[in-house]
Amino acid sequence: MTENTLESTALALVAPGRGILAADESFPTIAKRLASIGVESSAEVRRTYRNMLFMTEGASEFISGVIMYHETLGQKADNGKLFPEALAERGIIAGIKVDTGAKALALHEGEKVTEGLDGLRDRLVGYREQGARFAKWRAVITIGAGTPSRGCMSANAHALARYAALCQEAGIVPIVEPEVLMAGAHDIDRCDEVTSWALSEVFSALHSQGVALEGMLLKPNMVISGSDCATQAGIEEVAERTVRCLRRNVPAAVPGIAFLSGGQDAVVATAHLNAMNKLETDLPWELSFSYGRALQQPALEAWGGKAEDLTAGNKALYQRAKANSAARYGRWDEGLEKTA
Repeated sequence: MTENTLESTALALVAPGRGILAADESFPTIAKRLASIGVESSAEVRRTYRNMLFMTEGASEFISGVIMYHETLGQKADNGKLFPEALAERGIIAGIKVDTGAKALALHEGEKVTEGLDGLRDRLVGYREQGARFAKWRAVITIGAGTPSRGCMSANAHALARYAALCQEAGIVPIVEPEVLMAGAHDIDRCDEVTSWALSEVFSALHSQGVALEGMLLKPNMVISGSDCATQAGIEEVAERTVRCLRRNVPAAVPGIAFLSGGQDAVVATAHLNAMNKLETDLPWELSFSYGRALQQPALEAWGGKAEDLTAGNKALYQRAKANSAARYGRWDEGLEKTA
């Protein structure tokens, strides 16, 4: 696949007013989500739930792509078509999570490195044949006493870059996700410092591996106070600090930045995205969303595992997608939460 095709796919994923639905939970994670509404996880239950999300009428106006787990890539929608095909018919691009999870980093207590490079080249060929046009790999960076270490930063940046290069070789757009976790008592200054470091390391590694920046997307955390910090930065400060950090560290060649929600409340994640897009009009990249829980949780709760409430789940997903679409233009306000 040519770089132009990679670039056109990347641009389509961050098209104005649209963003990505992250529905790539592993088996243990989706089991916990379903358990929260009293439902036991099974292949059919997972398929039903994701069909509800993916096939929501009208949501394609706001959703450009869906990140799936490998099981979902091979499952069928209610109309009998495989999910990638069913999504493509709605103008939504199918994506796939390709890492195999964050594991303990040797000789670095409390830190992790994401694995999954072994055999990735061959897996990517198969994923593309199944209809995937973009992929995601998540690195996890923890802020704590003495962490992150240089070893952790270097290992994760290198893995992200090698993954991205393999994706582009296979004609798949890589979403590069270096997540600095919210967990901890650190303040926003420390988050800013570590996020800057992480982004600097990642883009240096991407350059070393020859990754075409025009054919990738970045999925970063926002610069935000740690969840246990006594002083929580406000919406406007988070927006200002995040944009400033990105300007310092993200090359203009990157088509778009699709934020992760990182455990934020659904409405707060939308408010932060809105404030950033309202703040700046001359940014070199699109500021979009790639939300998991912040898009799914209201739909999950509205559905509750009941067949008769699938429509309620559709409505909840549609409302959150519409709210985040408005935030992409800086046009969201709390009143939309009541009228979406």
